[in-house]
Amino acid sequence: MKILAVVGSLRAGSFNRQLASEAAKMLPQGVIMEIVDGGNLPLFNEDLEYPPPEAVTRLREKVKSADGIWFFTPEYNHFFPGNLKNMIDWLSRPVSPTEGQVLQGKPAAISGASPGISGTGIAQDHLRVILSYLDMKIMNQPRLIIPNVLNQVDAGGKLVLKESLPYLQKIVNSFVSFIIG
Repeated sequence: MKILAVVGSLRAGSFNRQLASEAAKMLPQGVIMEIVDGGNLPLFNEDLEYPPPEAVTRLREKVKSADGIWFFTPEYNHFFPGNLKNMIDWLSRPVSPTEGQVLQGKPAAISGASPGISGTGIAQDHLRVILSYLDMKIMNQPRLIIPNVLNQVDAGGKLVLKESLPYLQKIVNSFVSFIIG
């Protein structure tokens, strides 16, 4: 089984990229996770749609080959980041005049960590609306919303999950089961 982790932050040391990496370590044997962030994608532009840029084609192929898509998003101003919206814009468009978009029917999970007191709950809710519209199969429970993430970071900025660790393990197990059906 393959899970594609879509990280909504471009920062190399992002808490959400680290969260995705921690989730990957918890996956059962035989399940792999690949992490992408869309930093190499151009802004969506219908003038570039056919043929699409190579980076878009590569991302679409990764989505097609994945058994599930797990979104890890920060929350910026009560929303998910623009680069994540840009990825979704590219992925939501038909691959060609004869092939539809690649997200339809894919199992999806959403998690996130943020230094803010509200975590990423509002951003996750906004993301859920878009993914639902795109006909993804969304796992609504359990949810992983990590507020005050700086309380779980060491002096070097490395994520060291404490109280959130059992919740991450729970969502890892739940998402694998959700994908299997």
